[in-house]
Amino acid sequence: MVNTYTLPQRHQTLAVKVGNIMIGGNYPIVVQSMTNTDTADVVRTVAQIAELYKAGSELVRITVNNIESAQAVPEVKQRLDKMGYDVPLVGDFHFNGHKLLEEVPECAQALAKYRINPGNVGKGKNGDEKFEKLIHFACKYDKAVRIGVNWGSLDQSLLATRLDENSHSKRPKPIKGVMHDVLIESALSSAIKAESYGLAKDRIIISCKLSGVQDLIHVYRDLASQCNYALHLGLTEAGMGSKGIVASTAALAVLLQEGIGDSIRISLTPEPGTAREKEVIVAQEILQSMGLRSFTPQVIACPGCGRTSSDYFQHLANDIQVYLRQQMPIWKNQYVGVEDMSVAVMGCVVNGPGESKQANIGISLPGSGEKPVAPVYEDGKKTVTLKGNNIVEEFQALINAYVERTYALLR
Repeated sequence: MVNTYTLPQRHQTLAVKVGNIMIGGNYPIVVQSMTNTDTADVVRTVAQIAELYKAGSELVRITVNNIESAQAVPEVKQRLDKMGYDVPLVGDFHFNGHKLLEEVPECAQALAKYRINPGNVGKGKNGDEKFEKLIHFACKYDKAVRIGVNWGSLDQSLLATRLDENSHSKRPKPIKGVMHDVLIESALSSAIKAESYGLAKDRIIISCKLSGVQDLIHVYRDLASQCNYALHLGLTEAGMGSKGIVASTAALAVLLQEGIGDSIRISLTPEPGTAREKEVIVAQEILQSMGLRSFTPQVIACPGCGRTSSDYFQHLANDIQVYLRQQMPIWKNQYVGVEDMSVAVMGCVVNGPGESKQANIGISLPGSGEKPVAPVYEDGKKTVTLKGNNIVEEFQALINAYVERTYALLR
């Protein structure tokens, strides 16, 4: 189907090269994630990075908080390279990053980007010196830097100063408004300071991540109006399960629709025993649902009602969605545009034929009391009717045939 709407115009930012990825400018919005392994455990860290990368994470951030983790980074990178996973690694530094990069220069070289929080690095008696050292290494090895500010590690001395000034103002702002301003000031002043130390403006990415939806929207709107640095979006400490997904989607969708944001991460708390790559899938689905990027064919499926007392169509919809995601790593290396394909799996005659006709390929299953047949539609036309016990396998075969017939082969 041809889109009849206009996509939001992107806020104009500088493009930043991070390994083999470009962030900002007119480049596609990038999906990022983070490991939760001890980076010093090379085997587990490499395995989780590989899982995140295969799920679609284009950057992966790892914790670098002690000498053991810093020493492990080069080996992690080497093992990934041998596996054929050219994924840029981002080093997450707090407090002692300047020392770690100085003591383990191989770590400084292996990373594609350094993540620095000025509230944890650039404060205190030697704060400027520590921050300058980190920027020195970024300049020396030509690395990008994300200057990331958040509630949990806001520069308290700067906040205290601005709150005191506000209290003496003739028209004082609400305290939260002052805190929002301080977040932005901390990020922008640190970026300007980094430039004064020699870091090019197109090597800087900024984030001001908060845990409240309205707070995040407000801060990023102001931040985007004040600078043209590339911006990383994310609702920090979003939470677990549906709460984390809904809150992140609510915040990021508003900003992305306004053209704000060059890379995103969905900071979900993993449920016990679940895979960490769920945050990657959610990020992809936000971007694809908004028409900003395409990653994998999407399944359109009805929610079910009294006409669909059988759960057969639910199982089929799930099986097809899993199948499409599993096939995509193969298809993307063979076919052009297959990620834009839409597949409908509908449960009864009310909306089934109509939705199936609107999809590239769709199946309308029989509802309660309907004939036990399932018509299949391709590009709006009925092509075949399926019935019996092998509908899943037969429909998958039809999807494969449609892909081979419709999308151009990569040569």
